[in-house]
Amino acid sequence: MKKILFLLFLALLAYVLYILSCTGAFRSIDNQFKGTTLAKIEIPGVEDITVDEDDHFAIFISYDRAAERDEKPFTTGIYSMDLQTKEFTPKLISSDFKKPLLPHGISLIQLDSNHHKLYVINHAEGEFIEVFDLYNRDSLVHAQTLSDALIYSPNDIVAINETQFYFTNDTYSGSKIGKLGENYLGLQWCETVYFDGKDYRVVADNTSYANGVNYDKKRNLLYLSGVRDFGIKVYSREKNGDLNFIESIYCNSGVDNIELDSEGNIWIGCHPNALAADAYMKGNSEKSPSEIVKITYRNKGDYDVETVYMNDGSEMSVSTVAAIYNDLLLVGNVCDEHFFILVLRQIV
Repeated sequence: MKKILFLLFLALLAYVLYILSCTGAFRSIDNQFKGTTLAKIEIPGVEDITVDEDDHFAIFISYDRAAERDEKPFTTGIYSMDLQTKEFTPKLISSDFKKPLLPHGISLIQLDSNHHKLYVINHAEGEFIEVFDLYNRDSLVHAQTLSDALIYSPNDIVAINETQFYFTNDTYSGSKIGKLGENYLGLQWCETVYFDGKDYRVVADNTSYANGVNYDKKRNLLYLSGVRDFGIKVYSREKNGDLNFIESIYCNSGVDNIELDSEGNIWIGCHPNALAADAYMKGNSEKSPSEIVKITYRNKGDYDVETVYMNDGSEMSVSTVAAIYNDLLLVGNVCDEHFFILVLRQIV
């Protein structure tokens, strides 16, 4: 009996060590960045940012999750920011939106020179996708609210054109036990959903904590991040919206939102220690590490994964997105009271 109990103890210990290892608990965090911090902008909970490089502006969301968690008054909003002037003055553009707004993932697509479509995940009073028309970069008009049984735990979204898009559900199970299994057993149950303009359907269901999603139109590749997987999945896209799995890329970090630069390089905000990130977001820790990963993807099996930025949380905790504009990197996070604009070079 003692021998059996001892073996069970060893098995449990091995499992605990495995969980700690695969969620980054043993990873060393060394502050590193070869560039310069250009601006610190005091807006809380900027979890997602996207950039239109051709029109020289950024769109980002704010949701003060830390204040909400601490049962304090909190603010939310959608902002636009000109990137050419280098003044970096955000403008709130969602003040005319009359519904409750708890924004999450966003996607921006250009229709003509002064007209974009903006898609926003909204967790307020249910789970919805809000569709906006954006005129002249800062005039936001609500077009419609989308709901469906498959929009049950949406995290991020990417528009393919004016009417079609993909989005991720970051959990599958509705029960606490099921979510525990997804988070700690790494069960790959999360679904990615495609909307073809009329109907919703699941096109991938093999990710653990599905999060960021983005589409490279030039190469017809869709990228999907799994926080718990510590990596991204690469798919080719069929004309009908179906996805063909190509490969997984291990990033050694809890990958979050995905942005692309003009050359097709992949930029990801990451949580190198997932357990520390969870503790920070719950208010049980003063800080948690941040990491920005760049993937240069050339072909199947031919890619480079590079850490561009890493910080132990003293500067920024739980980075979630890195949107690129020329040599500027706009870096957002979940709970901090600010976000950063970095320059990918030293200023002398």
